[in-house]
Formats: sequence, C-alpha cells, structure tokens
Amino acid sequence: MSPESPETDIPAGAAHTAAPPGPAGERDPAGEPRPAAESEPAPPPRLSRDASLSAVLAGLVAVVVSYSGPLVIVLSAASAGHLSTAQTSSWVWAISIGSGLTCIGLSLRTRMPVITAWSTPGAALLVTSLGAYSYAEAVGAFLITGAVITLIGLTGVFGRLMRQVPAAVVSAMLAGILFSFGTHVFTSLKTAPVIAGSVLVAYLVAKRLLPRYAVLIALAVGVVGSAATSRLHVHVDKIELARPVLTTPAFSVASLVGIAVPMILATLASQNAPGMAVLTASGYRPQDRLLIGTTGLASTALAPFGSHAINLAAITAAICTGPESHPDPRRRYVAGVSCGAFYLLIGAFGSTLVAFFAGLPKELVAAIAGVALFGALAGGITGAVKEEKDREAALITFLATASGVTLFGIGSAFWGLVFGVTAHLVLSGQWRRRTAGA
Repeated sequence: MSPESPETDIPAGAAHTAAPPGPAGERDPAGEPRPAAESEPAPPPRLSRDASLSAVLAGLVAVVVSYSGPLVIVLSAASAGHLSTAQTSSWVWAISIGSGLTCIGLSLRTRMPVITAWSTPGAALLVTSLGAYSYAEAVGAFLITGAVITLIGLTGVFGRLMRQVPAAVVSAMLAGILFSFGTHVFTSLKTAPVIAGSVLVAYLVAKRLLPRYAVLIALAVGVVGSAATSRLHVHVDKIELARPVLTTPAFSVASLVGIAVPMILATLASQNAPGMAVLTASGYRPQDRLLIGTTGLASTALAPFGSHAINLAAITAAICTGPESHPDPRRRYVAGVSCGAFYLLIGAFGSTLVAFFAGLPKELVAAIAGVALFGALAGGITGAVKEEKDREAALITFLATASGVTLFGIGSAFWGLVFGVTAHLVLSGQWRRRTAGA
C-alpha cells in the first residue's frame, strides 16, 4: 500500500504473485521485493498442479474459525430481531454462499489467497438494532449498504486512501489483529490444558519434522485430546438442504440511518481495511477496485436473502496467506479456493453443519487458530520494526489495535490505522509540511 505503487500498474487479469526476494534480497526500483519469476519464469498457474494438502487445510481451518466464532454473533442478531427459523437459515445460506463464491472467483482471478467473510462488526451492530425495525426494512438497509460499498470500491477511492498508509503501520496493524489469537493458545491452557497443550506440543514437534503438515497434525491431535477429555460434543440429528427465503426490501429513513450508515462504516473500516492490509503485508498487491467492488456486488445480490454484508476477511485471511498455507506464495491461492469450497458446502446445508462446528470445544478452535497464525504474526512484527524511523508509529498502531478498543461502533483495527498514521505524520514532520503547503 505504498504511494509508489499506482493502481494502474496491475492489469485486471494479471497474476498477482508474491514471491519473496531472491537470495540477495533484491528489490525493484519501486522498493518492492523482486519476484523470483523475473530471473526464472514460473510455469503458468494450474489448480490441479498447484493444489496441496497444506493449502486445503488452511482453507478448512479458516472456515472452522469463521463458523465457530463470528457466526454466533449472526445467530444472536437473528434472535434479537425475532427472525423465524426459515429466515435465519436463509441468512446463514446467503452469507455462506456469498463468501464461498467470492473466495473462489477472486482467488482464481487474481491468483492470490483472497479470503472473504461476512461482516462481524456489522452483525454485532444488528444484535442491538435489528429488533427496532421490520425485517423488510433491514433487508432494504442491507441492499443500500451493498450498493454504496460497491460504488466506493469501483471508484478506487478506498484504495487510494489505503495506499497512503506506511508499510510499517500496515504490518503493525496486522500484528495487533493477530496478537490475541497468539495469546489464546496459552490462555486456553488454564481451562483445557490437555487440549491446548496437546495442540501446542504436536505443532512444535511436527514443525520440526513435517513442517508442511504441522497444523494438520496439531488439529488431529487436538481432536483426539478433546474426545479423550469428553469435550467433543458434535451432534447432527438430521441433514437437510437450506431453503433460501426471498424478502422484498422496504426502505425507511430510520433504517438507513440506524443500520445502513454504521454498517457501511464498520464494514469498510473494520473489515475491508484490515483485509487489504493482510494481503499487502503478505507481499501481494491487491486490486482494491476488483476486491471491494466484487464483494459489494455479492452483498447487494444476496441482500434480499438476508446477507447483511460480504467483505474481505482479516484474521482468517492471515491463516491462508502465510507460509503455513504453502511455502510458495504463488500457490497459496489454492487456500482461497479451498476456503470458498467449504463455505459453499456448509452454506448448502445451512444450519445442519453449523451445529457440527458448534460442538467443537472453544479451546480447540482457539489453539488451532493461534498456531496457524504464528507465521503471519511473526511476519507482522518483523515488518513493523524493520525501519527504525517508523518504529514508534508502528508501536502505537500495534498497541491501539491489540487493545480491542471500539469507538463510535468502529473496531480497533481502524483506530490503530488512524493513530498510527497520525503518529507517523507528526514524528516524520510530514504533518507540518502538509499544513504549510495547504
């Protein structure tokens, strides 16, 4: 997201590789890592050849984290809004199908591990506000939300703003987002020592002997530990396909102000901004117009079925964009395709498979997510402290993001960016120069 990387540098259909610097750490004139492909042409990407167990597993872990945590907020909002079982099932279907289609389509188009999901802060907003409006008015607000985000994405306004953020601040925000997930591996030792301990030990041993499959082995050992301690409560009474429910939207000023406006701000600031940052910090050059515009279109199309907002993911994206997914960044897009396929599978069966994920102990989910994010967290910390001149701004970003503070309904990732960029401008003297030139 550096100012030196204009949006027009990357054709819409180009493959966006993120190969690491060569042995000598060469960089191109723009200061970006020089892809290995420049010295040794890589074969054209092909899904059947590029697929790997570690990438497929990364997609599965991302989906497990999504349905074991953020979906609970959606179900709470549905309960608060007094939605029927059919409407709730349709909502789960819509956000799952939207996330699945955008994951697969964008990952294949860009050859990056593009992970999308439903807006978690948007769902949290609905827990307290959905009951104040009719369901048709809420759907109307969802429709407006998707249309506005599409417009903002396609015009490139969002991307131009994000490219002004220093790389160290972006990396620090990524580290701040992932910090609590890293610590949850160890806090889980207090409530479930066998589960969390077995996951951590299995991960470390496998990382030494079979690094490509460290997360898979840790997951398998964690499931065994959960079963051995009688903490695995997976009950699926019946399997049935989801039935989407089409709702005719209604529009009111109250629902637009009470739902659409805060939903737009929360989705852009707390979800899409960190999502772009995760891809950039992992070495990719995401096209904001394509990614934000596409997720906005998916949100708009699925709003009548209950989808409140589809956006770029951050935490689950970090699982798929790091080296745990695949050592070669050019083959990590398979994790995005895998994640999308699992989304579609779960979405097709609606609440049936949601019950399966609800049966996994929270300590197992926390421990697996934590070890899967070790590599991404380490990369974020490294990028944050790399340049001495940006370290204090990066530190402020990290602390603000990791604090989890929410102001005006907007999450800490956005405020980490705001405080970090402000600190960068003040400490570097750019604030004074820009004020003088105004």
